Amino acid sequence: MRPFRILGLQQIAIGAPELAGLRHLWVDTLGVEKVGDYEAESENVREDILQLGSGPGAVEIDLMEPIDPDGRPRVHEPALNHLGLWVDDLATAVAWLTDQGMRFTPGGIRKGAAGHDVVFIHPKGNDEFPLSGQGVLIELVQAPADVIAAAG
Repeated sequence: MRPFRILGLQQIAIGAPELAGLRHLWVDTLGVEKVGDYEAESENVREDILQLGSGPGAVEIDLMEPIDPDGRPRVHEPALNHLGLWVDDLATAVAWLTDQGMRFTPGGIRKGAAGHDVVFIHPKGNDEFPLSGQGVLIELVQAPADVIAAAG
């Protein structure tokens, strides 16, 4: 039996070579509210953080551009960079998934752009850890108490 629950969609991260086009679409044209910024040279990313909805069910949309277009990670390739999922117990989930053979990206559990603890499931497996995101980078995000309570 799985000792954790996936509670819902926390975020969608979309990348492009430049933020301007993404910002024009998502903020100016569609009217999604910008609630923050994030930049990390170690992650080669500059972000606009948007929010759809409110309360514990709100979904974050991260618009990302690379600080160095030739650097790594290449946050703009693919354009749909990753999905973030709320998890009720991140540390337990990581331990259990590792035991099942799940491959994670380097870095382990760490603080994400929104301030929550996060870890990334690698999009590709390997010989040591054959389970993966099947071509999709998946971020597991420690859910705060209000999200856990709202999920029941």
